Amino acid sequence: MMIVFALLAVALAVAVLVTSNWYLWRRLFRDTTTGPGWARRAGAAVVAGGWVLAVGALVAEQTHAPFWLQQAVAWPGFMWLALWVYLLLGVVAGEVVRPLLRRFLDRRDSRKEPAPTAVRQPEAVPAAGIPAREPQEAAAPADPQPDGTSGAEPEQPAHPQAEPPRPPSPVAAPSRRLFVSRVAAGAAAVAAAGTVGYGTYGVMRGPKVKRVTVPLAKLPRAAHGYRIAVVSDIHLGPILGRSFTEKVVDTINSTQPDLIAVVGDLVDGSVEDLGPAAAPLARLKARHGSFFVTGNHEYFSGAEQWVEEVRRLGLRPLENARTELPHFYLAGVNDVSGESEGEGPDYEKALGDRDMARACVLLAHQPVQIHDAVDHDVDLQLSGHTHGGQLWPGNYLAELANPTVAGLERYGDTQLYVSRGAGAWGPPTRVGAPSDITVVELASRQA
Repeated sequence: MMIVFALLAVALAVAVLVTSNWYLWRRLFRDTTTGPGWARRAGAAVVAGGWVLAVGALVAEQTHAPFWLQQAVAWPGFMWLALWVYLLLGVVAGEVVRPLLRRFLDRRDSRKEPAPTAVRQPEAVPAAGIPAREPQEAAAPADPQPDGTSGAEPEQPAHPQAEPPRPPSPVAAPSRRLFVSRVAAGAAAVAAAGTVGYGTYGVMRGPKVKRVTVPLAKLPRAAHGYRIAVVSDIHLGPILGRSFTEKVVDTINSTQPDLIAVVGDLVDGSVEDLGPAAAPLARLKARHGSFFVTGNHEYFSGAEQWVEEVRRLGLRPLENARTELPHFYLAGVNDVSGESEGEGPDYEKALGDRDMARACVLLAHQPVQIHDAVDHDVDLQLSGHTHGGQLWPGNYLAELANPTVAGLERYGDTQLYVSRGAGAWGPPTRVGAPSDITVVELASRQA
């Protein structure tokens, strides 16, 4: 039965994808051209080719294809995914714009039509050499002629009525539809390209620093103002490489933190391919050191090897473990994805048998781990994973799977802070969810 439901879900997903791509092609290419030709064929090639590259980029990453191949298909493939999202949103929004634009054109044309004028009767024109008579108050009866006929001139026939205005040419309606389609498609394309371009620029320039103050009831006065630099979801891979890591490291060090917490999804690839890209992490500087916990993407990339690599770079992995700092505990648990490899989170090992009078800060990649943190009386959990949705309106989907998508929230006596992350997965693009490195400043209620 489960296999049947899985097949039905796959069939539905394929049907939705095919239909949405046909709709996108129709609005962007078929409706904006006058007939079959090279433009429609080129549009079909762009849409189909974009998806071939996108699927190729995903498959190359998941199968650990040669790194040069991953790099070759990653940029065009992942960028198509982002562009496709906003092209589709643009043409859907165009369905609202189309009738408004047609109505505007109708009103404009109606104002341009000339108003009907009264038909003037033609004036009598006197014959040559005969002076025109002055108008009289009343016409006198004509004198009878010798032949018995009246001398009055024969009555002129009335002037024929003006012809009614001709209806617009039948060519006008198709031309107007073509014009409206081109305006809507052009606006959607410009808006999508601008949105994706600006969102990509935001990622590539590096994350901004965000500051949050978190009061902890158990924190002593001496620890008031303690600063933890939280960075998550860097996602080093075929697109974001060594230069991006250097930007992240420089930004973290500029905050002069007391402690650095790297809360998962550091990489999308093997140590062999991405070791040089991660090397700048060795320059991280903090008074009480740098700590690391695994995210779900580490388990796609060889978690055991990466744990050893970050240790070699000077970070301390917290694999279901805790350390005692001068004024509070710092604990870390593995990501839930590690359960498939027998390396899942062990909260009892990381949090059990501790002094409950001391404050405890937990590093856990996914926000869903907050429920276990509450059960173990953790004071503050620091997480990432959601990217804040990364591409609007993805934040609404992220809300369905996570208790908190971004920011600080309270769950009982436990607080949860979720970073939007420093990098991006898939398209190096963020819309409505800017990347960040968060400095969490702990506050004592005794201060």
